[in-house]
Amino acid sequence: MRRFHRTARIFAFSTLAMAAAVPALAQQVPPEVQARIDAMQAQIDSQQKQIDSQQSELDGLKAEVAKQYGAPVPATKVAAAPIPAPAPVPPQTAPVTIKNGTPTIASTDGAFSVAFKSVFQFDAASYNQDKDLGASVIGRDLNSGTNFRRARIGMVGKLFTDFDYNITLDFGGSGAEDVGRFHEAWLQYSGFKSAKLRIGEFAPNVGLGDAGSTMTSPFMERASVSDIQRSLAAGDTRMGVAAFNAHDRWLWYVSLTGNTLSTLNTQAASFTGASSDEQLGFTARVAGTPFKGDGWLVHAGINHSAIINPADAGAAAATRYPVQFRDRPELRLDSTRLVDTGAVNAQSAAITGVELAYQNGPVFVQGESFSLNMERFNPASGVTDPNFAGWYVEGGWVLTGESRKYNTVTAAFDGVTPKANFDPKKGQWGAFELVARYSTLNLDYHADAALTADRIRGGKQDITSLGLGWTLNPAMRFIFQGQDVKVDRRNSSGVQIGQDYTSFAVRSQFGF
Repeated sequence: MRRFHRTARIFAFSTLAMAAAVPALAQQVPPEVQARIDAMQAQIDSQQKQIDSQQSELDGLKAEVAKQYGAPVPATKVAAAPIPAPAPVPPQTAPVTIKNGTPTIASTDGAFSVAFKSVFQFDAASYNQDKDLGASVIGRDLNSGTNFRRARIGMVGKLFTDFDYNITLDFGGSGAEDVGRFHEAWLQYSGFKSAKLRIGEFAPNVGLGDAGSTMTSPFMERASVSDIQRSLAAGDTRMGVAAFNAHDRWLWYVSLTGNTLSTLNTQAASFTGASSDEQLGFTARVAGTPFKGDGWLVHAGINHSAIINPADAGAAAATRYPVQFRDRPELRLDSTRLVDTGAVNAQSAAITGVELAYQNGPVFVQGESFSLNMERFNPASGVTDPNFAGWYVEGGWVLTGESRKYNTVTAAFDGVTPKANFDPKKGQWGAFELVARYSTLNLDYHADAALTADRIRGGKQDITSLGLGWTLNPAMRFIFQGQDVKVDRRNSSGVQIGQDYTSFAVRSQFGF
């Protein structure tokens, strides 16, 4: 009997200690460990029932002894003996990585992440113009100097596995820095295999020149006609919704867009925007690599942008539904636009482009051609709908042997990653690329028409650019660029207001 009591006490004490230890271990443990704990708990519960049954039998036996011998039996209780606690579960920490200067924090299961992004582009340029330009010439004294073209900081990441996000602020500008605004702010659902859905403020993918990253562009700016195309219904800070998907060889992209983000910069007295309805537009693009081999590829695509309903400037405005094609001469140190159709009272507008590119090892060539069209709103008799045109071709040769990477997600070329990062002590200098571009843009329509209302003298612009790109490492880059600009444009009186000039510019870039 004594042996039975001692065994029962040890068994009961062990099970009670185990039961007390389990709740402390159940906090923040992995599923597989929790399953083991639950199984042990079930075993403890079963053993406790056995102990309770044995306790009842023991109590009955004591009562019978007391009745027969007339002496009380000391109360006893089967106690559980202590058992070793399971090994502590090490805490799970979120992995932190830094790749090419980009710090990233992610959850252990990959469902959540945040990466901090930034880019700074510091431009310096000098314009070489004739000193005897006429008083009517636009941009007689273009601003040589310096400017932060882009100064962005933000974060991108993942939420609940299938959601992606981007929040980026920009403090740079064209000709003058800004006090800061949202450059991108969007949320995207990527859980469908067939399509990704995005909503917020972003730049829709509308063309080959547009889709290439500004951090890896061969030149300091896109070709003028490409910039006009993206500004119609896409471009930076555009509000909209989009659906798209990229396969191994092809990308399709459609979006419904509104106005760009209204801004208040350091030189403005108030916000400027439509006084009535905002613009409504859409974009579409299909592009990819129909031919591809070992080290070479051919890119082809077609894109379309349109304004369905132009912004309503109000009944009191001189031009109630203004649509305007214009651009700066592929350099942003000075914000003057040398070619400009002026505001046209339009019912709709559209730009259609075709894309073609070829890459073979360190050499690439790409070009786009665009047709720009407007449909006037309630035109007078004899006034026709204007159309314009423009195209560009550009190419590059990486002298150090690297190749530009073709990005299947954007259907455009990314930059050059050096085989060996800049390190003079090891005789390493990064990657060097020679680039060249010719672009032409014609914004004249019936420039010599007898009917003034049908005449648009936006001007003709031809730009030849040569450059050298120096990529020190994936985070640092310099661009040296020279331009020869020719602008032929007349005002309403027929006086020449265009000019020819040359420029030299340098960009210093840091980004991750």
